[in-house]
Amino acid sequence: MSNPFSGKTILLGVTGSIAAYKAADLASKLTQQGALVDAVLTKSAEHFITPLTFQSVTSRKAYTDDNLWDGLGHVTHIGLGRAADLVLIAPISATTIARLANGFGDNLLSVAVLASHAPLVIAPAMDAGMYAHPATQANVEVLRKRGAYIIGPAEGHLASGLVGPGRMVEPLEIMSHARYVLSRGGPLAGKTVVITAGGTQEDIDPVRFITNRSSGKQGYALAQAALDSGANVTLISAPTHLTVPAGVKLINVRSAAEMQAAVQSETIAADALIMSAAVADFRPIHAATDKIKKEKGIPQLTLEATADILKEIGGQKARTGFPRVTVGFAAESSDLIAHAQEKLSAKHLDMIVANDISAHDAGFDVDTNRVVYLYADGRSEESSLLPKAEIADQIIQRLSSLLTAE
Repeated sequence: MSNPFSGKTILLGVTGSIAAYKAADLASKLTQQGALVDAVLTKSAEHFITPLTFQSVTSRKAYTDDNLWDGLGHVTHIGLGRAADLVLIAPISATTIARLANGFGDNLLSVAVLASHAPLVIAPAMDAGMYAHPATQANVEVLRKRGAYIIGPAEGHLASGLVGPGRMVEPLEIMSHARYVLSRGGPLAGKTVVITAGGTQEDIDPVRFITNRSSGKQGYALAQAALDSGANVTLISAPTHLTVPAGVKLINVRSAAEMQAAVQSETIAADALIMSAAVADFRPIHAATDKIKKEKGIPQLTLEATADILKEIGGQKARTGFPRVTVGFAAESSDLIAHAQEKLSAKHLDMIVANDISAHDAGFDVDTNRVVYLYADGRSEESSLLPKAEIADQIIQRLSSLLTAE
């Protein structure tokens, strides 16, 4: 399974903020993902948390300003900066933002950052007034223009008792952004992949609609796997409760018509389309403008077919050459292979992913899937029961091969 953290060295800077306790959780989570975490604490950070905390969760030495002058200081900062695949400072204070923006090298963290050529990700944490101050905003903008990734701050209750923007975002969100930054340059770097997810909703009246059991989990897993491979990802999503991976271009839609318009617009110059959404085949011809009252009796719904998005994209591809590769899904409850093969041919797909939705452990609503891959050239492959994240990895690997072979 693709993991941008595996074997990567992360220089984790920790500065003076009550949010420093979250940095220990972040260091632990990064280590669990296979990263090598070198924590560097400023003097102010040591008032909130100890180096031993980070050594305990990373199994690696944690550094402080004392190490800048311990006899090895002339190489310590160079070694830390040059070894880093990513510099991540969380939390970062207004003081350290100012240091970096103005190129000061007056502590171990700042000189290590100056010595590093790695991408810089920062997660500010400070009082709302400090973050809003023109000096801080100017310094943040300087770092942004130099290519730094700024995450947050979040809005909420602050240590001062005030409420406003200044909270460090949560470790999982920081990790999502760090994962995105580390994934750039993967096998799909420079490629644009459009992915659809979730089940569309077709209105009956203002409070009721027709939908299906799709959770969107497979589509969101595909978006993460494509990001991990370096792709630029557009995720066209029907309503879900899932967390959007950092780095995607998200387009929210509800109906099949909205998804059709978004897919047509986003695939004009795309390298690939993966149509994993469960798009409604039918919709009411007329949606009531007011809520249908039960006192008026059981309503009679007249349905019409929705557009066949994949078939239309097949026509677009024949005319323009884009998207270069199209991948569809066949969620079937009977005659799985026969129905999938029919869709593969009728919609001019390069590959179709077929899964039996009648299985209790695969398909809708669950975290696992079991699929069959059918190709336009007649090949077929079958997967075992796997987490949807691993199925997504398999699909993206196959997509990469299709794009290479094209």
